Amino acid sequence: MTSLDAVFAAQERVQSLVRRTPVLHLDRDVVLGMGNPVSLKLESLQVTGSFKFRGALNRLRTIDPAQLAGGLVAASGGNHGLANAFVARLAGVKATIYLPENAAPIKAEKLRRLGAEVRFAGSVWDEAHAAASAEAERIGAFYVHPFCDEAVVTGHATVALELVEQLPDADCFIIAVGGGGLISGLASVVKALRPGARVIGVEPVGSPTLKASLDAGRVVRLPRVTTRVATMACGRTDERIFDTVRAQVDDIVLITDEDMQAAAEVLWFDYGVAADLSGAASLAALLSGAVRPAKGERIAGLVCGAGTDGIFPS
Repeated sequence: MTSLDAVFAAQERVQSLVRRTPVLHLDRDVVLGMGNPVSLKLESLQVTGSFKFRGALNRLRTIDPAQLAGGLVAASGGNHGLANAFVARLAGVKATIYLPENAAPIKAEKLRRLGAEVRFAGSVWDEAHAAASAEAERIGAFYVHPFCDEAVVTGHATVALELVEQLPDADCFIIAVGGGGLISGLASVVKALRPGARVIGVEPVGSPTLKASLDAGRVVRLPRVTTRVATMACGRTDERIFDTVRAQVDDIVLITDEDMQAAAEVLWFDYGVAADLSGAASLAALLSGAVRPAKGERIAGLVCGAGTDGIFPS
């Protein structure tokens, strides 16, 4: 779905506004006590608080402005919505963002402060997506899908270009998974530039979207989604995402919501990093033992989203 040339082109397109986020090197005794170097790229410091801004901006800069005449609509667990509300403001058009009922209230408030109209629909992202798609068609607005859109995924993948440059010796990349757009784009870049490195996805036990599909050998819809992590809750991925993940991702591991909560608290109390639960997923996979690196393996992760989960645990 994503070529390396397309990602370099996207980087040129978005670099005037996208921040080159820093890398945090963790104390080795904090993670597993095994002595593995662990570094986390802080996309929580990106514009709008997540990597999603990369994809939303690339989408904005590859679209015919006439297609935005009816405004912009998106469905989101929070971060995708914030990114699209911001780019809608850049474009001077209305943004309508649909959220599931379990989205973080603070993200709904941030959306309103960006000038977006916020609507709640359903208990999980898939239901919000259905409502948002129908509304976009009804009013003639442009719908921005978080992972079934090549320009969005290619924009997300620009984070991998920075990551492999900042951590040239990394052996293993651990990445949170919602619908799969981030990991499919990142894996395509990593495997092209660092073919010997491992790429591992992290999903909630309550939303094993990609793992269930990989186990079945085809895209399947989960019978239910129970995670409270709205930004990682997705009942079904896209066939193109699935094909890329099956070819490029080495493993998918599962962690609990509580694992992510604990990791978010470590990031806040030990490092002053305000991560949402999805942003803590890379570290949670290590702290919980879901990922057990080989001796000396150098780990790269992503704090993919900002939030107050580690500051005000629910």
